[in-house]
Amino acid sequence: MEHFDLIVLGSGPAGHRAAIQAAKNGKKVALVEKREVVGGSCINTGTIPSKTMREAVLHLSGYQYQNIYGVNYRVKEKISMADLSFRVQHVIRTEIDVTLAQLSRNNIELLFGVGSFVDPHTIRVTSQRGSTDYRADKVIIATGTRPAESPKVPINGRNIINSDQILSLGHLPKTLIVIGGGVIGVEYACMFATLGVRVILVERRPRLLEFADSEMVEALSYHLRDRRVTMRLNEELESVEETPDGVGVVANMKSNKKIVGDVLLYAVGRQGNTDDLNLEAAGLTGDSRGRITVDENYRTGQPHIHAVGDIIGFPSLASVSMEQGRIAAAVACGAAAHSNPAYYPYGIYTIPEISFIGKTEEQLTDEDVPYEVGVAYYREIARGQIRGDTTGRLKMIFHRETHEILGVHIIGEGASELLHIGQAVLILKGTVDYFIDTVLNYPTLAECYKAAAFNGLNKLTRL
Repeated sequence: MEHFDLIVLGSGPAGHRAAIQAAKNGKKVALVEKREVVGGSCINTGTIPSKTMREAVLHLSGYQYQNIYGVNYRVKEKISMADLSFRVQHVIRTEIDVTLAQLSRNNIELLFGVGSFVDPHTIRVTSQRGSTDYRADKVIIATGTRPAESPKVPINGRNIINSDQILSLGHLPKTLIVIGGGVIGVEYACMFATLGVRVILVERRPRLLEFADSEMVEALSYHLRDRRVTMRLNEELESVEETPDGVGVVANMKSNKKIVGDVLLYAVGRQGNTDDLNLEAAGLTGDSRGRITVDENYRTGQPHIHAVGDIIGFPSLASVSMEQGRIAAAVACGAAAHSNPAYYPYGIYTIPEISFIGKTEEQLTDEDVPYEVGVAYYREIARGQIRGDTTGRLKMIFHRETHEILGVHIIGEGASELLHIGQAVLILKGTVDYFIDTVLNYPTLAECYKAAAFNGLNKLTRL
């Protein structure tokens, strides 16, 4: 039986990064992947396809330049699902090639098949070619998640779909019902609305994206309504059925409302991929959503077995999964690794983007922290006018007495890139005064930081 220092289950962002980190530490590593391609859901059905599709939507619809050339401006008049898929498939192929090259360069053995525990140190890999057992000193579980299912929603892959099946649509629907106002549901609602599809967004909670700053969510909600999105908040789904002709879909609400559309996208939660792992043989269990409990170093109940990525739950971000994989592998190898989850940034690729780091106003209010806010608007920044984005804004929250930056929240194109400037200053315990004394390139969106700093400090001056 072949022996490895570390076996990683799953080749998504968490598993990929964990395997490479262990290999860099001189360990003999195997990476098990049940698909015929590497990359997990991130590259093949989730993050990369959805963000590439978003980029294709923005380009082909002419969205970013409609403020300049008019609302009727289009790069392509009739956009098809094939147009969107073409760009997506190109990026997926490239990302798979890059991942394979990195694994090969680091001498990581790639095992295709379903991995499962025989005992806490033995992994069985089963494929069409048969089954083989491998021993490992350490194991990292990074099998990710899949779209959650519900008996209320009979997914058929045709007009009742989940987020993994978006690109399999034969054509753009005229009306799309999106069930779920979380990150995935809102991102796709934005994309289809930008393409001119009439979208009805259903969410059982009173607001979208409850973990984000309320002002940013209010701004996003305004943009959604401006794109003719109908938001049904505080509504819960009772059942879904096809119309008698089999062409449309009817979503029945518990409030007795009926919502009719061409296609329904069910985007409520994710389910952990633990079904095939035989966790009991390793002395482990998952919760009702298939998630595995870990400590601060991503150890499970078995000290030699770690779990990372979406399989351990919130925040389920590819960037965070990569970091979790790196930390877990370093700990498993006995190496030093440090990271602070309080400083992880969030990027939500809606249209427009939302990105933030640190505390929200609501959190600081609950904690009785004296703070002030500085705001800058893209429309007052030359680069905002040049880019045609005059609706974005940047909000910087800082301590009223020490001036230390406590949070940065941005909505607008390029928000996820622009955030990193504020992230660096926040992590280094910098103050809002840094931006007053720093010269930023002109014209750039980075000037928003300087404008927000002046705006916030001027409020203190008046006090």
